[in-house]
Amino acid sequence: MRSLLSLAALALVAAPLSAYACSIAPGYRVPTNMELVEDADLILLGTVTAGDSDDTGQQMIAIKPVEALKGAMPSAPIALPAMIATDRAAQLSNPYELKQAHPQSLAGACVRYIFPRGSRVLFFLDRQDSEWQVSGGPFSPWAEDVLTDDAPWLQTVRFYIAVAKLPEAERAAALAARREELAAIDDDPVAQLIAADIGRQLEGPNAPLRDALPPPDGAAPQPDPSGPEA
Repeated sequence: MRSLLSLAALALVAAPLSAYACSIAPGYRVPTNMELVEDADLILLGTVTAGDSDDTGQQMIAIKPVEALKGAMPSAPIALPAMIATDRAAQLSNPYELKQAHPQSLAGACVRYIFPRGSRVLFFLDRQDSEWQVSGGPFSPWAEDVLTDDAPWLQTVRFYIAVAKLPEAERAAALAARREELAAIDDDPVAQLIAADIGRQLEGPNAPLRDALPPPDGAAPQPDPSGPEA
């Protein structure tokens, strides 16, 4: 999975922000949330601040570490190629969306790269060539705002991290048991949301992308992350 994601994301990781666009490898599958957790080298809760431009003039953000959910806690802020949102571009993640990535991932770059200053975000990162980079690839929820300690996405990721530590033969049973437990809490909509997401993990890998999305503002068409119809 990781090698395919790396190939699919190569164009957008290497390009300057002003030229962000992605090229999806044939047969690319958006990782499931469980796969996203398993594949990341570092899952970091951090606060976004402005960073300096790099040597090429590419804009950067700085991530002030708050908690490492997976991997070693960084001893200093992490720099990533991204932008601080202007008022017009500031858009927080939907706290109750566990299936789709931030809407900006459909706007040409295929990943989110604009963040409100001061937002608390859960980042999925890989270490490559001594630098931190996007983990998960195009259309993945690699960086979503989690403004509270009980945010549904934060709860969900913590659970998947715990499941990923189990022997592989025990993971499906652990997922199924938690889904049943949460689904029984029928007066708690957040429990129902998380139960539905666990159900998606039990269904297995996502289908390959198909069909093109309507091009935003005249840009090249984007693959549809919903996959083929059943």
